[in-house]
Amino acid sequence: MKLISEGIEKVRAFELPAGIWATGECIEAPKVALVRWTNKTNQGNMFYQVYVNGQYGGSTVDSQQRQMIVPIPSSFQSAVRIEVFAVEAEDAHIDLSKELVNTPATATSGRVRISLLRSQNLPIDATAEIYFDNGTGTVDYNQPLNDRPLRIWSAWQDKAGFGMSRFGVGDFGYDSAGSVGFSKGSFGQDQFGLDADMIEWTSPPLMAGVYKFGIKITDRAGNKSNASETEPITVIPGAKPAEQVSISSFDKQTNELVLSIS
Repeated sequence: MKLISEGIEKVRAFELPAGIWATGECIEAPKVALVRWTNKTNQGNMFYQVYVNGQYGGSTVDSQQRQMIVPIPSSFQSAVRIEVFAVEAEDAHIDLSKELVNTPATATSGRVRISLLRSQNLPIDATAEIYFDNGTGTVDYNQPLNDRPLRIWSAWQDKAGFGMSRFGVGDFGYDSAGSVGFSKGSFGQDQFGLDADMIEWTSPPLMAGVYKFGIKITDRAGNKSNASETEPITVIPGAKPAEQVSISSFDKQTNELVLSIS
């Protein structure tokens, strides 16, 4: 594995002030946090990466950096998991989230995110509907889980292909004015080696359990594609953060501190 956790300690996340009152109280900046850590092994040639809920959050610019501002989800219903790893310099800017244990098949926020490759093969008026098994093991394709169909192409200008732009101007004689472009999506996943971007959909909150999801594509004429199903995904709702922590008592003789959490 390229992600190294050995020796990394005291990972802490701090809120950042967006403004400070005269009293000294502050307004927290939304959706960002300052992450700090230490490395007792003192590996001088290693860079560091931060992952938030199993997703790549950023990399250090050198081997001495021990703090980073990263984006975090804004939620009062589930905790945020922040992990710091050491990596070799040549891997510093590579997303290595696939190496994280159970990340692809475990959702620890109580929600599941489905990613769909938006290939130019899909028709211009195509829509996607997402179904699930509600924990039964068999996906129910009678009732979609999303409130309304997901539009694959929000505008016709996003679609590349024959007749969609100036004829023959794109690579290989292919009209590709609307293609996502080099390094803007999943490299080489589309026709003629063009890049394709991803569509992401997040489920509503789910109870703890194991779920399977399926996706069907519908064209303008109402024709539905065969279903593409996910592997079983374990959903573990995150713990609700404490709203208030106070000191109930402190015994000086035994040096015992009792906290009250609500």
